Amino acid sequence: MIIIDILKESLRQFFEMAPYLLLGLLFVGLFHIFFSKDIILKYVGKNDIRSVLNAALVGVPLPLCSCGVIPTSVFMARNGASRGSVMSFLISTPQTGVDSMIATFGMLGWVFAIFRPIAAFIMGILGGISLRFFDKESNFLEGNESDKSKLFQPLISPNKAESEIRKSAGWGIIFISKLEKMYKYAFVEFLDDIAIQFIFGIIISGIITYFIPDSFFRNTSVNNGILGMLLMVAVGIPMYVCATASIPIAITLIMKGFSPGVAFVFLASGPATNAASLAILSKTMGRKFAALFVLIITISSIAFGYLLDFIFTFFNLDPHELMNHSTHLHFKNFGTMDFIYATALGLLLFGSIYRKYILIYFNRSKPMDNKQIFNIEGMSCNHCVMNVTKAINGVQGVESVSVVLNENKAYIEGNIKRQEVINAIHGVGYTVVE
Repeated sequence: MIIIDILKESLRQFFEMAPYLLLGLLFVGLFHIFFSKDIILKYVGKNDIRSVLNAALVGVPLPLCSCGVIPTSVFMARNGASRGSVMSFLISTPQTGVDSMIATFGMLGWVFAIFRPIAAFIMGILGGISLRFFDKESNFLEGNESDKSKLFQPLISPNKAESEIRKSAGWGIIFISKLEKMYKYAFVEFLDDIAIQFIFGIIISGIITYFIPDSFFRNTSVNNGILGMLLMVAVGIPMYVCATASIPIAITLIMKGFSPGVAFVFLASGPATNAASLAILSKTMGRKFAALFVLIITISSIAFGYLLDFIFTFFNLDPHELMNHSTHLHFKNFGTMDFIYATALGLLLFGSIYRKYILIYFNRSKPMDNKQIFNIEGMSCNHCVMNVTKAINGVQGVESVSVVLNENKAYIEGNIKRQEVINAIHGVGYTVVE
C-alpha cells in the first residue's frame, strides 16, 4: 500500500535522525543557560565592521528559526545594535544552530557539517557589510528610551525571583533550577517550534523517496548549476522550514541525483527566510532592508552552492559515501539503542503536538469572563506566540491570555481597552485584523 510504504520510508529516516536530534536538543538547552541576549548586545552595539563580524559569529550557533530570529533582532535594534549587525545576525542565525550542526554531521557527513556554518558566517558578514554601503543609518527603529525600556522590560531587567533564589538557596537548588530551565527551553519551547516542521520534512522526504527513483535527476538540466539552484531558491525562500527540518529533504535531493551544491542552496535559503518572516521584516525594518536581505541570501547561497560543488569535484568526494543514509536499510538493522532514541523523540514530539493543539483547544473551550478575541497576522512559530503573549500581558487589565498559533488568534480575559492591546501587538511587529 502506497501510504504504508511512504510511512516506512519516513520512519526509516526518523530512526536515523533521532539520536542526532536528541543530542542537538541537549546542546540547545545548555546553550540557552549560558548565552543570553545581553551578551549578544555587548558585542554588536557599535556601528562598525567588528559588530557585523560578532553578530555573525554569535548567530551561527544560536538555535533560532527564520521567524524566531525576528523578535531577537528587534530586541537588538531597540537596544542600540547597528543595522549592519542586525542584517548579519538575521542571515547567519537561522541557517544553522548547535542542533542542526550535530544533525548535519550525523546525516550529511563532515564536509557539509564544516561547510554549512562557515558559509552562514561569511554570508552574514557579506550581508552586514553590503548594508553599510546602501544605508548609513545606525538604527532603524525610532522611539525614546522610556518606550524602549517599557516594551522590552522583561528582556532587559534581571529576573528578580531568580536573583532571590541565588541569594537564599543552596547550590543544589540552583543546579536543579538550571536543569529545569534547560529542559523546558530545549525539550518544550524550542521543540514546539520545530516539531511540526521536522515531521513535515520527514514526510516530504518519504514521499520523494517513494515516488522518485534514485538518481532520477542526475542527467537532467536541473541537477546542478544555475537552473537547479534557482529552483531551490524559488522553493526555499517562501517555505517555512527550520535548519534541522531541512536536512532530511536535502538528503533526499542528493539521493535523487541533485548535486551537493543544489542541496546546499535549499539548506541555506529554506531556513533563512519564509513568507511570514519577510512580511514582518518589511514592516519593522523597511522594504529596502527586506529586499536587500532576500537579494543577499539568493546571490550568496548560489555562490556557495557552486563552491561546494567545486570542492566535491576537486577532491573527488562522493556525497553518498559521506551520508549516513540508505533507502535500502531495514528496521532489523537498527539496534536497541536506535529504538530507544526513536521512542524518546517520538514521545517528545507527541507531547509537543499535545501542548500546541489538544491542550490549547481544551483551555480555549473553557468559559471566560470578559473574553475578547483578536485575529493576528504574522505569527508562524512558538517564538512569535511567546513574543505576542509577553506584549499582551504588559497591557493593563489583562488577567489571562491564550495565543493559538494554528488559529492566529489571541483569547484575552480581563477588563481591557481593545486599542491598547492592538497597539501592544503592533509594537512587536504583528498585525491585528479586525
